[in-house]
Amino acid sequence: MNTTIPPTRRVSPFLFAIIMITLLLSLIAIYHGLNEYLSERPELGSIYVSTGIITLALSTYMLFQVRRRILKLTGLELQPLSTTMQCLKCGFKNVREFQRGDFVFKQTDQACPKDNEKMVISSIYREVKEKEKAKEQGYS
Repeated sequence: MNTTIPPTRRVSPFLFAIIMITLLLSLIAIYHGLNEYLSERPELGSIYVSTGIITLALSTYMLFQVRRRILKLTGLELQPLSTTMQCLKCGFKNVREFQRGDFVFKQTDQACPKDNEKMVISSIYREVKEKEKAKEQGYS
């Protein structure tokens, strides 16, 4: 039941767009700075070049940090969710794996094996792994 998150290399599209725009603007600033430096205004050119280099360095740093954070998060494991269904007439309980769309007090299509009544979801919970139980008790 222990499933791991598949390795993902995705970056948020919004964050990726911001980083790419910043990279593009820094390259444009460096280009304009070099043009100004070679023309009659070297002071303005040096400001453009230094601004472009600083923003280029910061945006590449952000890109590498986001990538490193994503690689760190790929080692997480999903803990399984369980759904408990109960017959309201006789009290029979059945536990199954959580399915999308489950919610408490939802009437399911599954019938009770004892009296053929429809079962209702009584609880949804996350199963605790044995490693975590041992950690809580002080065992390793």
